[in-house]
Amino acid sequence: MNANEKTYILSGSSASKLGVLDLIIGCLYKHECYAYEIHTFDDDDVERFFFRVEFRYIGAGELAEESLRSQFGDRAAGFDAEWDLRDSSTPDKLVILVSKYDHCLQDILHRHSIGALNIEIPAIISNHPDLKRLAEWYHIPYYHLPITADTKPQQEAEMWEIIQKVDADLVVLARYMQVLSDDMCKKLHGRAINIHHSLLPGFKGAKPYHQAYDKGVKLVGATAHYVSKDLDEGPIITQGVEPVDHTYTPERLVAKGRDTERLALAKAIKLHVERRCFVNGKKTVVFPGH
Repeated sequence: MNANEKTYILSGSSASKLGVLDLIIGCLYKHECYAYEIHTFDDDDVERFFFRVEFRYIGAGELAEESLRSQFGDRAAGFDAEWDLRDSSTPDKLVILVSKYDHCLQDILHRHSIGALNIEIPAIISNHPDLKRLAEWYHIPYYHLPITADTKPQQEAEMWEIIQKVDADLVVLARYMQVLSDDMCKKLHGRAINIHHSLLPGFKGAKPYHQAYDKGVKLVGATAHYVSKDLDEGPIITQGVEPVDHTYTPERLVAKGRDTERLALAKAIKLHVERRCFVNGKKTVVFPGH
């Protein structure tokens, strides 16, 4: 395949019904599209069929994209399908929420700067001013929105206004140390990703890595998941685990944990923007990426 060829991603889910594969492949065939990567999964528990097809147009001229959308949409309605067709070169607009910890933000900004993530970052929002200089270094607008228990509704309203203004596709909580309201979680359903530690066994509250040190843990980990109203319990996208031993001080555990967090979050973002993740009730369907 020519590296400059235009490629597309058709993804979604439908009822588990006879003919669904013909719906997908047949429409692509009629529009002279060659599917070179196909992933499917049929969930018997909920009777939903999940699919992701990456393809390129091999006919003369340009792909009749509107015709493809129209014909696929007409037939897909009979399969109770929810679907998306996207030019794979189009970047997702990503708004980052962050507090004071900078390791996940630094990692995302670096990956973006070298083209490792197909994203644009039109806004960084924080409840602290600490990371404004970092945002300025990357020439990204930084919005400082302080928050207290009394001002939380107003702060979230301002945050939502920014998210809508920049037409964000995805919101990433890059160690944003505030709990989003149920209303905000509902607005961001399926398009907000959070990252948190997942120490084994689990430790909650202040200084979790110090608690882990006192218990002599042998594994540290991180979980990236979609945001839900249940704190840190949304549908899981990806997880990372790293071994540690008795030589790890609390400070070394924190450092290892931060590395695990940034890698898990970056992987989750990449999977999402490549349309490889599907919320499936309390779980996810995640097709493998490169």
